[in-house]
Parts: sequence; C-alpha cells; structure tokens
Amino acid sequence: MTPTSGDTGWSRGRLLAILAAAVAVALLLLAGVGYVTYRALTAAGAGTGTSPAAPGTAAGEPATDAPEQAGPGRRVAIAAAPMLRVQASDAREGQISTEPAPTITVPSPDRTGPRGVATGYPATPQGALAQLAAIDVAVLQAMSIPATHQIHEAWTTGPGEPGGWVMTENVQVFLTAAEQSGQTKTDTLSVTAAPAAGQVKGLDDDDWVLACVLLDVRAGGTEDARIAYGHCEAMTWAGDRWLIDTTHDVAQAPSTWPGTDLAARAGWRTWASTGDPRD
Repeated sequence: MTPTSGDTGWSRGRLLAILAAAVAVALLLLAGVGYVTYRALTAAGAGTGTSPAAPGTAAGEPATDAPEQAGPGRRVAIAAAPMLRVQASDAREGQISTEPAPTITVPSPDRTGPRGVATGYPATPQGALAQLAAIDVAVLQAMSIPATHQIHEAWTTGPGEPGGWVMTENVQVFLTAAEQSGQTKTDTLSVTAAPAAGQVKGLDDDDWVLACVLLDVRAGGTEDARIAYGHCEAMTWAGDRWLIDTTHDVAQAPSTWPGTDLAARAGWRTWASTGDPRD
C-alpha cells in the first residue's frame, strides 16, 4: 500500500486559506479534493524533474529496473521504484497535447463483487488495472469511513489496517474539509470518479501486477470542483479475482491532468474499455 510514514501532509495554513475563500458547497468540495491530491503529491516529494523509472506499458511489461528473476526482491523493486515527480497544480490543469495520446484497453466487469465493487475481470495485467479502478471508484463515490473500511477488508490480502490505507485518509480529509458532521458524506454532496488513464508499472509471473490508475474526480457536479488523482497498488490474483497486495509499500503515482504532454511523459495511457471482460 502507499506509504504514509514521513508524510508532512498539507499545509494547515494553505487549507485554511482555501476554506476561507469557499463561499459555496462546490468550493468547499474543491478544497477537500484538492487537499487530498496535494497531500499525496507532497508525500511523494513533489517537484520538478523525472524519475529513473520508465513509463508503464500497455502490454504489462515491467517498467522498472527490477531484478530479472521472479520473487519477493523483484516485487519490492517494482513497487518502490519512483515515478515522475510533478507539481501540485498539474493535477488541476494543463494544456491538452496536440499529439494523439497512447491508449490502454481494459476489460469491462461482468458482475458485482463484495461491497458493491464491480468485478469479473480476467487474470491479465489489464484486468488488474480495471479492478483497482473499480475499487477506487467505489471508495470515492461512497465517501464514507465505514464503507472504506469494509471495502479494504473485502479487497485486500492483509496485513494492514484500513485506517492506514491512503484511500481511507483521502476520505477522512475530504469529509473534514467539507465540514461533514459524521463519517459519511451527506446526500447533498455529490462526488463522482472515473478512470481517465492507466498504466502497468510492472509485473511478476502471472499473478502479481503493479497497477496505476489516473482518476477524474468531480465534486459538487461542477467543472470547477474537478481534479486528477493518480493511485498505484500492487495487485495479486486470488482464486477468481484481483486483490490489493498490502505487503508492499508503493511509490506514489503522478497526478497529472489527463491528455497533456506531461501525462504521457508520466506513463499515463488514455483509458479505453472493451465490451467483453475476457478480451
């Protein structure tokens, strides 16, 4: 899972400044989503420059200088390899590229799994990527601490506490910034999330994939309350579905505006879905 140790978090002064300027619910929501992304970026040491890791590939070929042999050492190397470092503002805006963006085609689900998460994806790198996206979408659209704990328990291998999961912390930050009185967003607050791009950072054998998804998150139903959020997890095949492998600390994915030259340089490929989950 994405590590949180050493995370300095968001600047309290910056958050207060955002909230002070928020005169409507939509702006409060924007503050919450922006807080989440900025926090994730600062945890990764946001700045300029590039990482030594190559962009992910559509075919699922390893994108890191991991050991050639399979096993724990290879998985640790793939998970920990740093990715492109970007600015916090890159998650909120960017000039669309004039060059056609590379794409990655992922399968569609064929059923609903535990806790209402879409599933039925095949045992392929693209299937792992699609499953991570489905888990993330379920968490963000629920915006509920209890629901996030339930999803974590149903969709991870353990060990690892749900409260320490980066997605749980994202929900906590959002609810706090939106001044919710409980652990679940009210019905008056609208949050939608959809995968905009993805990449396969690396893989090991046929049952382990380091998948990364770039989510288009919108709050309040307005274009202003919109942000891109990159999230990577190690995924392992467990019988008939992909689960998040919580035994590996995963480097933070770059959060970049979809369709930009920077997004392509970060390894993101535009999301495309097939109609058949077996494709």
